[in-house]
Amino acid sequence: MGRLLVKLFVKDSENVESEKVRGAYGMLAGVVGIVINVLLAVGKICVGTIFGALSVTADGFNNLTDCGSNVVSVIGFKVAGKPADKEHPYGHQRMEYVAAMIVSFIVLVVAIELAVESVQKLIEPQPSEFSVVTIVVLAVSVLCKLWMFLFNRSLAKRIGSTALKATATDSISDAAATTAVIVALVISHFTSVDLDGVMGLVVAVLIAAAGVGIFKSTLSQLLGKAPDRAVIEDIKQRVLGFDGVLRLHDLNVHSYGKKLYASVHVEVDERMSIVQGHDLADSIERDFAAHTEVVMVVHVDPVSVDDPVVERYRDMTLGVVQAIDPSYSIHDFRIVNGVSRVNLIFDVAIPYESKLDEQQVKERIIKAFESIDKRLCPMPTVEKQLG
Repeated sequence: MGRLLVKLFVKDSENVESEKVRGAYGMLAGVVGIVINVLLAVGKICVGTIFGALSVTADGFNNLTDCGSNVVSVIGFKVAGKPADKEHPYGHQRMEYVAAMIVSFIVLVVAIELAVESVQKLIEPQPSEFSVVTIVVLAVSVLCKLWMFLFNRSLAKRIGSTALKATATDSISDAAATTAVIVALVISHFTSVDLDGVMGLVVAVLIAAAGVGIFKSTLSQLLGKAPDRAVIEDIKQRVLGFDGVLRLHDLNVHSYGKKLYASVHVEVDERMSIVQGHDLADSIERDFAAHTEVVMVVHVDPVSVDDPVVERYRDMTLGVVQAIDPSYSIHDFRIVNGVSRVNLIFDVAIPYESKLDEQQVKERIIKAFESIDKRLCPMPTVEKQLG
């Protein structure tokens, strides 16, 4: 059914890189969510009120607030689809993260309100009437929420949306919460033990857990989460595939929704002319613009090639650095010969998960060279970089 809805309401659905198409996906998910949640909310609130089941009524109000979440998502996609302007030169795609953040707050507010009501019922128990109608309504709700989870998760994967991923998480937590309510009603009916307040509290915890999960994931994106390692490797391999590129370093990648902005330093033979170096950088940038969603900026670093003295010292330095940690690397290596010493000038790239900080790495390198040859004077610049 999900594929049918996409086929009917999303034009050019395969072109997921288009902001217009992404907006259509978001609108479809939002409208479907609003319709289903309104129907579920009306059914649960009516049944819960008639039969005095607090957990059922509370679950209905949870569905009602889900409508608010869907509206927020729709607005988020609408704003995210706006083109870049003077105030927002990188576009508005991060609005999806803001929408997901608002959804997490709505979910947490519902959880708190439900927890308060559940505690009150535990303090002052009120009998609830068992009804087959109630069970049927809740069972239908579980099935609907499971379908919404699969539907939103599928759309989230297709267009890479944080907001729809948050909506899918909310849906599966709702399904689990409603299942808990069904279990409570059945147990209470057959054992005469009133679990309505207890399960209301369980539902509140489940909803809160979902809200916290959405909040943490979205906050990480807003703070500038590093891209997946696979993305980094793809970028590296594409850059290294160009003739003339010897090595690369200082790769930085920033995410603005689906759009990635990156910069990289590429090492080339120092005998390459300025014009050739500019042409190489321009070719790499054009290739990324034509075939990827990465806006790339390339800086060219000339390095010495085929100089046996430089290569010997470079290999020695790399050995010293990787003896500290094999994941470390060096770049921008050069030497300056003096009367009584040889300055080794280079940068050391260490991963963010390194157990040693920059100063500790620098001290270890200097100490290692003291035991090799006191004439060698290492001058490392240590910095953390993406792997």
